[in-house]
Amino acid sequence: MNNSHFDEVVALLRMESEAVARAASRIARGEVERAVELLASCRGKVVAVGVGKSGHIAQKVAATLTSTGTPAVFLHPSDALHGGIGLVNGDDIVIVFSNSGETAEVLELLPYLQHRHAAVVAVVGNLNSALARRADVVLDASVEQEACPLNLAPTTSTTVALAIGDALAMTLMSVKRLTPEDFALNHPGGRIGKRLTLKVKDLMHGGVENPTVPVAATLLEVVRAISRGGLGAVNVVDGRGHLEGVITDGDVRRALQRVELEDLAGLTCEGVMTRRPVVVTPDMLAHAALQLMENRPSQIAVLPVVAADGRCVGLLRLHDIVRSGL
Repeated sequence: MNNSHFDEVVALLRMESEAVARAASRIARGEVERAVELLASCRGKVVAVGVGKSGHIAQKVAATLTSTGTPAVFLHPSDALHGGIGLVNGDDIVIVFSNSGETAEVLELLPYLQHRHAAVVAVVGNLNSALARRADVVLDASVEQEACPLNLAPTTSTTVALAIGDALAMTLMSVKRLTPEDFALNHPGGRIGKRLTLKVKDLMHGGVENPTVPVAATLLEVVRAISRGGLGAVNVVDGRGHLEGVITDGDVRRALQRVELEDLAGLTCEGVMTRRPVVVTPDMLAHAALQLMENRPSQIAVLPVVAADGRCVGLLRLHDIVRSGL
């Protein structure tokens, strides 16, 4: 890319950013307060409406609202006029995105929305338009010029409309006091969601998969238990099922290196296991367990899982955490 192209791209980025800044200084305080009050007190859902590029903005804002604690759907005006309006009721708030404010499909839809007593918030680029005159709340999304060299393609105007929609969604997050945990519940498949919701009990090997041996088990019995479990380690428990220690593949190898051949037969768990190992509980976040494993001079590959009553209920591997996507 030569300098002239670079300069043009930078100039267009600045044009759009300046348009957003002007929108922030131009938008009416009273209209913003009214819009937020309506949306925050909405007993139904938010219905985002738009046509063309404004429709794409409406879809994105609906998705952002939904993922941040305000249920929202996108409704195309043409679909609404052919049966889709059935999802709108008086408990809903409708946000209409339109640069001109004169889009035929939108204006045709307005009487039917008002008949259902749904409040209409207009994010509109023309305050003298029919949409602005007929909406309950009007948010000024006007721009002086599109970033398009022909001043035709919706660019700056859609950026400003999107910024206003995002600002409303983020303000509602604050009003509703959405916590990181609340946010995570709406994003279970993402890394953030997993870090805040996935627990040790969701990943550990418990029940019949929990490999355990008694304290008196011999080294040979330990090796068999490790091989049978396939987890690279076993938990050592007492008669009540309480944890006494843990033995890993590495512990077995080190024992073989330091013990004479004739003494192997008499070697038991007590001479091999790691006593008082680092443990986790079933309800601990898996991400916290990962930090326990990694944030130390030497990493831990497995962790015994101990319940509140002291019973050893499972084994958690670093491999299981990594495989989960954390």
